[in-house]
Amino acid sequence: MVSGGRFSVLSRLPAAIVRAFLVILLVGLPSALLGSGTFDSTLIIALAAIFAALFTFIEYSAISPSMVEFRDAPPFNRARFAGLFAIVFCLVMIFQDAASPSRITVIFQMTGAAVGEVIDLPYSPVRLMVLMMPEDTDPALLAQLRSAAGLSYLIALLSVIGFIILLRLQRWPRRDDVFNVWVNLPTFDPTAGGDVVKRLQRDGRFNIILGILLPFLVPVALTLLLSLGAPISLQSAHTLIWTVATWAFLPASILMRGVALTRVADMIAMQRMKARDRVGAGPLAGA
Repeated sequence: MVSGGRFSVLSRLPAAIVRAFLVILLVGLPSALLGSGTFDSTLIIALAAIFAALFTFIEYSAISPSMVEFRDAPPFNRARFAGLFAIVFCLVMIFQDAASPSRITVIFQMTGAAVGEVIDLPYSPVRLMVLMMPEDTDPALLAQLRSAAGLSYLIALLSVIGFIILLRLQRWPRRDDVFNVWVNLPTFDPTAGGDVVKRLQRDGRFNIILGILLPFLVPVALTLLLSLGAPISLQSAHTLIWTVATWAFLPASILMRGVALTRVADMIAMQRMKARDRVGAGPLAGA
């Protein structure tokens, strides 16, 4: 058992190293392309990248993760990382257009501006993000924020839609593979009480509702924090990039989790029905 466990850990090391490197690339992308500014900010970004990489490496190299869900049930985490990376990259391109414009940054800026104008409707999440800024904000920065928010929101929606399509095409979780609840849902305790299917369905629906509401709630919460004097500077490009990225990615991630939990609940319910059918057909088959 010990040798098998060691072999299992060693077999996961290359993939864990690659994932840790990709996390470092994601965290350091804004600083690499826009510049980090002061030495303190560079140090903070480096420490954040190292911490995130170590966490990712440990979670994906261990026999069972402690926090990362659906580790062995792709494409859940792959779809989430791809969506976040696309959001951060597009935001960097939009904000880089103001500092050092190029053909690529102009394309991203024009695309974001067009999407932002279409989505910037009364009471829409994009409009709430723009209204979150102080009244004396530079109009050029507001235009950048509108473009960034609109494009990020569109990418988040496409990520969720693409994830649902992948689940349908791959019949996730796959029927021919063993779905280990202990490994893929480390924070879920099946023995906590109550029916597992009902709990998964309840958690899935809650996550779906929360994911839909968060794009509206986050700007309101940030506005409240700013009014209370929270030390948050939204004039910095780096702060805006991670604020908008979190605002767009977090609801999409929670929505994906809700869909995934609902699918797992349906899988368990289907397996229960098949087991009952086999037990019910047993005496008749023996007769």
